[in-house]
Amino acid sequence: MKILLIGADGQLGTEIRKVFGEEVMPLTHSEIEITDAGGSRKVIEKQSPDAVINTAAYHNVPDCEKNPETAFRVNAVGAKNLADICQAHNIPLVHLSTDYIFDGQKGSPYTEEDVPRPLNAYGISKLAGEFFVQTLEKHYTIRISSLFGVSGCRAKGGKNFVKTMLEFAKTRDRIQVTANVVSSPTYARDAALKIKEILSGDYPPGIYHCANRGACSWYEFALEIFRQTGASIEVAARIETEELEAIKRPLYTALATNKTNPLRSWKEALKDYLKEENSSLKEA
Repeated sequence: MKILLIGADGQLGTEIRKVFGEEVMPLTHSEIEITDAGGSRKVIEKQSPDAVINTAAYHNVPDCEKNPETAFRVNAVGAKNLADICQAHNIPLVHLSTDYIFDGQKGSPYTEEDVPRPLNAYGISKLAGEFFVQTLEKHYTIRISSLFGVSGCRAKGGKNFVKTMLEFAKTRDRIQVTANVVSSPTYARDAALKIKEILSGDYPPGIYHCANRGACSWYEFALEIFRQTGASIEVAARIETEELEAIKRPLYTALATNKTNPLRSWKEALKDYLKEENSSLKEA
C-alpha cells in the first residue's frame, strides 16, 4: 500500500512514519498546504497514493480563539479540500480529529455515537472538518485525546505534557497542576499502530476513537509521571474556573474505543514512553 502522509514531521506523523515504514510517502507543511486546493490536488495526483492520512491541524487552542478564520481555513476548509480530492480519485482518507469536539458534560467516556457539542473555536473548526470528511465514501475519522510522543508537538516547540513535567522535575521544587480537567492520555506510538490496524484491516469507513484505556486529570497524570520516574517534586492540585480560564474548555473528554479493540492502559503506555524518551536522550 502506498500511503501519502500529511504532517509527517508532527508528533503523531513521526510515529506513523515509523509504524508504516516504506509504505509512507511523507509530506511536511513546506511540501503541501492543505488550504490550497489546487496545490494539494497537484501533489496528490502526482503521488497517486492508495490512501491519504491527514494529521495536519491548527490546534493551539488560545490561538484558534484569537484567529478563528485561520482555524477554520486549516481545520475545516483544508479537510474539505482533501475530501474533495480523495473523492474525485476514489482514495480513502484517514483524517485525525480531537476529543475537543465534545462539551465535557457527559461525565463518562464518550463513544463514537455520542453527539458532538464543541465549546470553543478549535473544537468547532475540527467538527466542521469532520463533517466535510464524512461526505467522502471512503473516510476514517479518528479522534485522539491528549497525545504524547517522543518527537513532541511541533506547534508547542517540541514539547508535550510529559516532557514539560520531566523538565519541571529538574528545575522546580513545587508545581500546581489542573485537577478538574479529565481526558485519556494517548501514546503516539499506540495511536499510530491503531491507525495502521484500522486502515489495513477489515474496518468499515466511519468514526473511530483512538485513546489509551482509562482516564485521569492532568494532576493525576503528573503524579504518575513522577511516580514512575522517581522524581522528588511537590505537586499541588489546582481547580480551573471560568474566571481563571478565558477560553471555554471541556472538563471531561475521556474517549471510549467501542468500535475496535481497546488500547492498553495509559499507565502502561506511559511506562514504555518513558523508556523511549530516556533512550532518545542518551542517543542525543
